[in-house]
Amino acid sequence: MMADAQQKTPVTLATLQAMQQRGEKIACLTTYDASFTRVLEAAGVDMFIVGDSLGMVLMGYESTVPVTMDDMSHHAANVARVGRSAYRVVDLPYRSYETPAQALVNARRLVDEGGARMVKLEGGADRAAVVEHLVGHDIPVCGHIGLLPQSVEEYGGYRVQGRDAAGAAAILADAAALENAGAGMLVIECIPAALTARVTGSVSVPVIGIGAGPDCDGQVLVLYDMLGMTSDHQPRFVKDFLQENGSIRGAVAAYVTAVKDGSYPASEHSY
Repeated sequence: MMADAQQKTPVTLATLQAMQQRGEKIACLTTYDASFTRVLEAAGVDMFIVGDSLGMVLMGYESTVPVTMDDMSHHAANVARVGRSAYRVVDLPYRSYETPAQALVNARRLVDEGGARMVKLEGGADRAAVVEHLVGHDIPVCGHIGLLPQSVEEYGGYRVQGRDAAGAAAILADAAALENAGAGMLVIECIPAALTARVTGSVSVPVIGIGAGPDCDGQVLVLYDMLGMTSDHQPRFVKDFLQENGSIRGAVAAYVTAVKDGSYPASEHSY
């Protein structure tokens, strides 16, 4: 199976855009190392996010905030070293993109050292200038709106965003601002499913959801969450695919199938 994964045509941003246009769901998971990367590609995952979630699931931090550029570059390189087909998106960590100039230096590092095909940053209209600067220097950008893990202390914890009219309007405005600045993709986290449908319908770029219901172009979960390997209380949107399928390979394959056929996320996983 691994040999087959290596023979697949590499997924590009254009591939993902074509999937969006066809209405074909994009299956995405986080990955941080070579072994899991091979398993995920063999199962047909379209896209990886090398997420700063590694700070919590691999390094034992209580949030993503302590994760450094060294951490992200190291783990992204682990993935890029063996990745053959899935599109690779790598997170810019906390306070690594405060200015356009700083963001460009760090994004170039993730591309050059970490093999990133696209970088991801958190924030909406307030990050438009940074996005425009990166895209202007030929670095594709994925925006991340809704719940922003790097800013979770400002919310008083992990809370669903956009529940009221003002919050929903702000998220819609953020999506528009990021697309106008040149972002090639969006991740939306922890918002009501009805708002997700509005966001997805308002932009032309692929929208990947996590805790955002079914009405987006694809889904992502933290790998360790969907394998039931994290001990803390799981949010509503997480499903343990390992429990039902008995092996890691089976769990990942079942996740890809469920995203593709629309059975995940179901109503019980949505807000």
